[in-house]
Amino acid sequence: MNENIEQNSKPETRSRKFWRVVLGSMVGFVLASIIVSILSVLMFLGMIASFEKLGSSTASTNVKDNSVLLLDLSASINERAVEMPFSFGDYMQEGLGLNNILAAINAAAGDSKIKGIYLKSKTVSASPASTKAIRDALIEFKKSGKFIYSYSDLYTQNAYYMATAADKILLNPSGDLSFRGYAFQLMFYKNLIDKLDVDVQIFRHGQFKSAVEPYFLDKMSEANREQMSTLANSLWTVLVQDVAKSRKLSVDQLNNIADNLLCSSPQEALSLKLVDKLAYPDEAEKMIKTKLNLGEKDKINYVSVNQYAKTISNKEINTDKVAVMYAYGNISDGKGDSERGIYSETFVKEFRKVYKNDNVKAIVLRVNSPGGSALASENIWREIELAKKAGKKVVVSMGDYAASGGYYISCNADYIFAEPNTITGSIGVFGMVPSLQKFMKNKLGITMDEVGSNKHSVPGGLYRPMDELESQKLQASIEDIYATFTKRVADGRHLDVAYVDSIGQGRVWAGSDALGLGLVDAMGNINDAIAKAAELASLDKYDITYYPAQKDWFSLIFNMKDEEVDAALRQKMGQFYYLYDGVQQVLGNSGVQARMPMIITIE
Repeated sequence: MNENIEQNSKPETRSRKFWRVVLGSMVGFVLASIIVSILSVLMFLGMIASFEKLGSSTASTNVKDNSVLLLDLSASINERAVEMPFSFGDYMQEGLGLNNILAAINAAAGDSKIKGIYLKSKTVSASPASTKAIRDALIEFKKSGKFIYSYSDLYTQNAYYMATAADKILLNPSGDLSFRGYAFQLMFYKNLIDKLDVDVQIFRHGQFKSAVEPYFLDKMSEANREQMSTLANSLWTVLVQDVAKSRKLSVDQLNNIADNLLCSSPQEALSLKLVDKLAYPDEAEKMIKTKLNLGEKDKINYVSVNQYAKTISNKEINTDKVAVMYAYGNISDGKGDSERGIYSETFVKEFRKVYKNDNVKAIVLRVNSPGGSALASENIWREIELAKKAGKKVVVSMGDYAASGGYYISCNADYIFAEPNTITGSIGVFGMVPSLQKFMKNKLGITMDEVGSNKHSVPGGLYRPMDELESQKLQASIEDIYATFTKRVADGRHLDVAYVDSIGQGRVWAGSDALGLGLVDAMGNINDAIAKAAELASLDKYDITYYPAQKDWFSLIFNMKDEEVDAALRQKMGQFYYLYDGVQQVLGNSGVQARMPMIITIE
């Protein structure tokens, strides 16, 4: 027995101890990994279940009696909203969609539980056409007899334009109201390019095709100045006429206010009848409570646009459909995310599903695009032609932009609607080939050399300027594409090619001007386009379906990288972001482009 005790108490060898520790650690690690994995899966499923529960509870939100629809339009307004079942606070909020805003306002007019609208925005983050579409919906809402009150500590010009749809406009006694007219400020990069020793070869058709001017001029050409001036005046005319009608002032009075900066204080805004009352936020809410017959201590039942939009029933009861196909963003070749732009292969594949659906009798193409690739635009144009040959009626609804390539994909529709301040036209094409040879040699000390079997085996481009023959060939390609573009417009709009060329040349037009030129058929919004599509297809009863299908919130969360980078750049760079974005957009696109000369940002 003592022997056994002695044997068992022998010291453990190093080898045995090593393997005991290693094997023990491995077993522990495997068991811990399994346990953590199981717990993670359970937690993830629990999160999904709670999110779905929260989402379903949000979707079934009950609107209380005596409620007020709260419109805060300061967040970025996109064509379509993405529904989120929960909030990330300031990190990522549920965005505003023009579709939800219009649907909410229209539904609220006939909802007995909604007594009025409280418009509370310092700014409206939308381009002119979207802003007008919302304002027009508010004007229509007033026919219900319900009230609209607007309050803000300060009004940017765009926000004030929206506010003039209200019955009462209230301004903080220490606030501000901007009213000075429309203007365009364009940034030019020629001197920067010269300093960097970068050569840029420009190819274009159209004296007004000014998208490339910042790269070889240091100010606007006379042609560009003319078109920008005309556009600014056209957009301003739409705004000032609407404001004059709502505020019972003359256009001359409003122009005098803008020209002489007469509205430089809240008291002046009041005396000029631009606002109805100077008040603080609590006083504005007191007015609403009085309208709702509430006591001082009673709480106002506010419902936001997105909350209210989720209560609107979209049940389909009819077999016949009018399909709304969204096309927004830059037009590019190939495949891509339709939430980030119009990619020809992706768009064509989705659009083909729409017009080959026997239940779809008519299609509304909602276009909000400044253009892009000429080749991609042609491919999309072709698919619209095939849809018409398949017996589908196609109506275009133009949003903020339907210019250049955006007009290319619109021109062969059976009917075209635009807002008066839609920016359209820009019938023209261009190509730009930057050469970095001097920059690399003079600034970086890098030189390039080449050999090839033939004279042009290595094409001119980034590392050497194009020679005369290459330049001639590219310019000839530009001319051919422009000829095709103008022929597409002439055929689609039943116009003479020479006439299209005379109003083309890359010139941009406001929607109100485009109507007189024959480029569009009528002024109207997306609801007008849907009604027209149903009329053309002889539909009395129909449902509306929307394409392409939107990404769900889960996909959005886990594919945020590009949006995060873009948002960070905007925040850090401020107004200089548009310098970066302008260079990135033009230099980042290959091939011949059908693109408008600018993107408008209005505050």
